[in-house]
Amino acid sequence: MSYTGDVTRGGPADVRELPGLTISKIEVGDFANNAYLLRCTETGDGLLIDAAAEPDRLLELIGDMPISSIVTTHRHLDHWGALKDVAQATGAQVVAHPLDAPELPVPVTLEVGHGDRVTVGVVTLDVIHLRGHTPGSIALLYQDRHLFTGDSLFPGGVGNTEKDPARFEQLYTDVVERIFDRLPDETWVYPGHGRDTTLGAERPSLPEWKARGW
Repeated sequence: MSYTGDVTRGGPADVRELPGLTISKIEVGDFANNAYLLRCTETGDGLLIDAAAEPDRLLELIGDMPISSIVTTHRHLDHWGALKDVAQATGAQVVAHPLDAPELPVPVTLEVGHGDRVTVGVVTLDVIHLRGHTPGSIALLYQDRHLFTGDSLFPGGVGNTEKDPARFEQLYTDVVERIFDRLPDETWVYPGHGRDTTLGAERPSLPEWKARGW
């Protein structure tokens, strides 16, 4: 497999070809945000995860083929800085969890919660609600093997909960129960910033994360 998930701002997309789905990852913005373009290989329909920044680069990545949805993983500004421009240019529906939707710069046309599904062409993605980083943070899962986690799970730990023990406990619990307890080690994790990882690489560190509280 040539895909590594290692990208740099201004650099080319890293592209992964899967059965039924193509994933293109780029880095945009001053906070090194990852944006992911998913395309159904059967229909050509696309879905963008986190229109974070640099709308021109995102629109170049999208190209002439349509996208039907833009999913915002959570309400923090660095994950939706280009949302208004990209949504206007593409006409795509805007998807988010209802608890974070009011903070976005455009109306959310599809609100989704834990256990819901989002489609791109004939491909289905499962929505996983991960509470703690923000109230409405979500992850998207493809075929139990490809997980887009926003800022809720990274290599080395869960997302920032601002040293709030209750928020950390909630996020840690959700990540363990809804991700690690459910999915196999080979599941690939595509985070909102930085390098990718796998659940197998992170699983041995769960007790350490729990003990340190972040």
